[in-house]
Amino acid sequence: MTLITDTSALADFCESLKSAAFITVDTEFMRETTYWAKLCLVQVGGPNDARCIDPLAPDLDLSPLYDLLAKPDVLKVFHAGRQDLEIFYTATGAVPTPVFDTQIAAMVCGFGDQVGYETLVSKLTGGRLDKSQRFTDWARRPLTDRQIEYALGDVTHLRTVYTKLVKKLEQTGRKSWLDEEDAVLASPGTYKVDPREVWRRIRARTRAPRLLAVLRELAEWRELTAQSLDMPRQRVAKDDALLELAASLPKTVDDIKRSRIAKPLASGKYVDGVLEAIAKGQAVPDSECPRLEGGPSRDEQAPKALVELLKLLLKTKAETHDVAQKLIASSDDVEAIAQSDSAKVPALNGWRRELFGNDALKLKHGGLAIGLSADGKSVEVFER
Repeated sequence: MTLITDTSALADFCESLKSAAFITVDTEFMRETTYWAKLCLVQVGGPNDARCIDPLAPDLDLSPLYDLLAKPDVLKVFHAGRQDLEIFYTATGAVPTPVFDTQIAAMVCGFGDQVGYETLVSKLTGGRLDKSQRFTDWARRPLTDRQIEYALGDVTHLRTVYTKLVKKLEQTGRKSWLDEEDAVLASPGTYKVDPREVWRRIRARTRAPRLLAVLRELAEWRELTAQSLDMPRQRVAKDDALLELAASLPKTVDDIKRSRIAKPLASGKYVDGVLEAIAKGQAVPDSECPRLEGGPSRDEQAPKALVELLKLLLKTKAETHDVAQKLIASSDDVEAIAQSDSAKVPALNGWRRELFGNDALKLKHGGLAIGLSADGKSVEVFER
């Protein structure tokens, strides 16, 4: 039986995996029309067996699965598992640990930025995945044999992918490089949403504290509303609409209607909450208005030429050491280093500093140069 629909069968399957060194895990879920992900299927693979678990089956108790995921001596292997882990955290209040993410491991092993599972399976196992069910309706019952077969492929191939990546990590001595990334995945803070802080995810066009105070109240209102209605936050209000409201500060329904972007929020369903949030933001004392820290103002930004040089260095280092560029440093990290030698970015800590950060600072201060190799076929870094 490859599809588990009753608690007794689930308990027996999970019991058989409690002594496994690792298990592979994946989920299928729907989130297009909801705030909270609707878990539709869980796939779990052991050393010699793999099953699909139907969380929508009547009276199925997922406690045996959650107990297995909580066992500290069983490694849980995911591919691009952040959303899967978020689902389990939301359901249980705990993050399954320890975890190993094959997408991150692949980035360390030189398979490129955010390599897809299909590509990884092809390169490491020689197998091919049937992706015809990628956009299937996982909430619809009954599930077909083809859906179940497709879903199982996501955890059966993952066993081989995991073992081969671990071997590569051991050969290169880079296994410890994953510690920081795995710690982020294992941290509850990664999945907690503080409605009071979600405004920071919105790219404001200004750093004016008063506008940010109003934006903070509007973003909190939107988040709480989306949660209460179980609706995607962007369906409640687009980011641009919140920014427009924070800038224009409407006081009445008619004021909101004058905004082309925010006009839908003038409906009776939302308007009271919107106007109340704007009023709360305007009432915040100046000393308590939020302020964005860490980023330079337009006048303080580093020269673009320096930023481009550092990006070239980053690309060269990534190619030389066969590591995904995004894992070493983001574009924001590079700009922060260009601005400050003591920037609080991962690229100036640990293995990233050894690989890139130290040379980035040297290049910034003239200690290094970048140029073509003698044969003109590659870019090299030179001591000056």
